[in-house]
Amino acid sequence: MKLDWNDYRAFLAVARYGTLSEAARNTGLSQPTIGRRLQALEKALSRTLFQRTADGYVLTGEGQAVLTHIEQMEEHATAVERKLAGHAGLEGLVRISTTEWFGAHVLAPIFADLRATYPGLAIELITETRLVNLARREADLVFRFREFDDNDVIQRRVLTLDFGAYASNTYLERSGSIADGSGHALITMDTDFGELADVPWMTTRLPRAQIAFRANSRDVQARLCAGGGGIAVLPRRVGDAYGGLELLDLGEAPPDRTVWAGYHKDVKHSPRVQTALAAVLRILTPASAASESDAAL
Repeated sequence: MKLDWNDYRAFLAVARYGTLSEAARNTGLSQPTIGRRLQALEKALSRTLFQRTADGYVLTGEGQAVLTHIEQMEEHATAVERKLAGHAGLEGLVRISTTEWFGAHVLAPIFADLRATYPGLAIELITETRLVNLARREADLVFRFREFDDNDVIQRRVLTLDFGAYASNTYLERSGSIADGSGHALITMDTDFGELADVPWMTTRLPRAQIAFRANSRDVQARLCAGGGGIAVLPRRVGDAYGGLELLDLGEAPPDRTVWAGYHKDVKHSPRVQTALAAVLRILTPASAASESDAAL
């Protein structure tokens, strides 16, 4: 027995309005469509649900019994529709701030998929090195590499990222053995970010190497490295994505870094913020942690 919920909807309309014409007018369907769906339901159930009279359609005893169950079905279906309608709150803009490379290599693919699921959601992905002010609503959601110290910011750990030392194949062929770095060139962060852990790590591991390039962009560093400019410490998600770069073994791996997500407490219940964060956590955070986060949202 093949049943169609649209047939049930036609049944409910006729039961409530008494005629095919009124049922059609109130459902936006044509009168022949209502009639066909009603016949299909009666055939599927092998029951006569209405008595046809000169004044319209009157429920039979079997039709009355079926009506109670179908009304319960409608109540559950409507509850599902209300739940889905809650996504209407997702329509609009959410502003997300992070660093350039993390936005390009990690967040952009996640948000592209999210936007396909929620077409009413507009995402403004701001990539910059400065720390934005959540209290001034410079962003709704921030992903950064240090914990937040503002009491009004709700934060959570997202993931720990591995880093590696890289050089291009052409550079290695030209420059030879690395050893203590003698005769080698380094590509590091600029002086404003010289305190980042990978900068002293690289100069300590290769004390006789010379800093040849500084840049505040990991992608710029990667391109300099891929072009044969020297040795660079890069996030594995960046370095591994560049063809022609070789991951170096310098005795130990560079220090890893932890990504934190934060948003102002006033947007704790924002569907847009929480949906964007949940999408990232589902991809980047271990399943158990992501589940806990989703439950908390």
